[in-house]
Amino acid sequence: MDPIHCMLSTRIDKWLWAARFFKTRTLATDEVQLGRVQWEGRDVKPAKDVKVGDTLTISQGQMKRTIQILMVSEQRGSASVAQQMYAETPESIQARLAAAEQRRLSPEPAHTIAGGRPTKRDRRALQTGWNDRWSASLD
Repeated sequence: MDPIHCMLSTRIDKWLWAARFFKTRTLATDEVQLGRVQWEGRDVKPAKDVKVGDTLTISQGQMKRTIQILMVSEQRGSASVAQQMYAETPESIQARLAAAEQRRLSPEPAHTIAGGRPTKRDRRALQTGWNDRWSASLD
């Protein structure tokens, strides 16, 4: 980023958008409001000002990142410039890599199904007797 565009502090939603964590400012605002972005371990509002040196915890899907802000800007730049705006902590990198390895090694849930999907005949066999047993008056 140009020194002209660098600032001392900016809103957390603007910074998340400029650092390319979220595609739009609206998405960034929504994620902050839902508590998926934390500043220094605390939930904050989208208008919270962040500055260089602050620590953010960002949850995106199953992935959780802890980053430290290195540069503050409100202007969205290229991806290479956006990556220079923050540094992920070593603990966060280790946890993320361990989770990726765990997902890689875990078995596929669909493989536990022995015969695949039930056929039409199988489904009908499962239904027989069920309709006769189920009645609100018997309960």
